[in-house]
Amino acid sequence: MKLNEKEKQKLSESIDRMNEALDVFIEYYNESEEDKPLIEFEPEVIDAIEKAKSAYGEEETTKKINTIIKEVLSFIPKNEAE
Repeated sequence: MKLNEKEKQKLSESIDRMNEALDVFIEYYNESEEDKPLIEFEPEVIDAIEKAKSAYGEEETTKKINTIIKEVLSFIPKNEAE
């Protein structure tokens, strides 16, 4: 493939940008962790959550679920939770 000086420069710049992007991908990959859910919800619970999100919105549903879970788990003595 024959290139003039301007084409060689553009190709060189493009290769440099591709290498920079590849470095970012490699960095993200190396820093990535497996996304493990804290708890596995049953299908019925997932359906109920989806219905609540549709009815009340995601933010409100999240706030309510967090409040309920904190209350349910509040019976755990502090020294055992650590």
